Amino acid sequence: MAKKLKVGVIGLGGIANTHMPGWKVSSDAEVVAGADIVPTLFDTWRQKYGVSRFYENPLDLIHDPEIDLVDVCTPNMYHAQQAIAALDAGKHVICEKPLAPSPDEIRQMIAARDRSGKLLMTAQHFRFTGISKAMKAEIQTGVLGQVYHARCWMLRRGLLPARPSFVQKKHSGGGPTIDIGVHILDLTLWLMGHPKPVTVSGTARTALARHEGAFSAWGRVPVPPEIDVEDFASAFVRFDNGATLILEVSWLLHHNTPGEDARVWLYGTEGGCEWPKAEFLSSNYTSRQFTNCTLQLTQDTMEAHALECVEFARAITEGQPSPVPPEQSLYVQTILDGIYRSQAEGREVAVKV
Repeated sequence: MAKKLKVGVIGLGGIANTHMPGWKVSSDAEVVAGADIVPTLFDTWRQKYGVSRFYENPLDLIHDPEIDLVDVCTPNMYHAQQAIAALDAGKHVICEKPLAPSPDEIRQMIAARDRSGKLLMTAQHFRFTGISKAMKAEIQTGVLGQVYHARCWMLRRGLLPARPSFVQKKHSGGGPTIDIGVHILDLTLWLMGHPKPVTVSGTARTALARHEGAFSAWGRVPVPPEIDVEDFASAFVRFDNGATLILEVSWLLHHNTPGEDARVWLYGTEGGCEWPKAEFLSSNYTSRQFTNCTLQLTQDTMEAHALECVEFARAITEGQPSPVPPEQSLYVQTILDGIYRSQAEGREVAVKV
């Protein structure tokens, strides 16, 4: 049996715990070390996951000669520096979304990937659900024809993550635009086949977070007064193939849904589809009838955050490409950065990938 890849996790808070079930069952990798600036987390990880080696300085983990693969789970503003350091140290890297808050940082990460010859992957877990994979396979048969428009949203009613790592720009780089917008936009572009964005007209505003008495339904806690990021954003995107896309994201919205509402619609010359319903729509022009059908799906055997880790380790072991290459994340972040630039300039802006 081939030697398992030795994994080191940087950032042992919330999201890292969703990765651990994948590393636990992977036949290609195992977690041997962790790093965090909060050492009180170390005992929990010893007891819960059996990890015994810890560092308070992420660079010490990165330069640990035993580590083959680094899993970056820190706040957004630290992704690029840690991933680049790990790649330059000869490690493979899986990095939580967004890959970085700015397109230029992603370009620097791609350059580091090229220097190292290692794999770099963005942890975009929406792609790894059974529904998403089944819809992607169906779309690739050409059932939609040419996709000329898409709509996507990820909307929450009062579910703002009331922590500094999310609501302060110095840690997060932005609000829901790059926290949850990155999820639904990545999925939409992947289903569309990654057309090249050319212009963005967008708005990003703090509409409700500074309202007197504003609160998050997570714990019924007040919105932190130090919030300096948006709570809502929307955009209209044009692509080089003539297609268009509408995006809406929010942490706080008077939207009638329990918890979170995430949806994607694609509209093509031969049909349309809706995620996550896995419903496909078409027209019979001879009989003048509409046809709706829903894909028959098997139940997922593993949660998507875990599966993305399993598939990344497998790709390394089998010499396959990155399951979510950084070039695709560059498309996503170019659009999201365009929203912020459009808001600042008050007009549609050109974007370049």
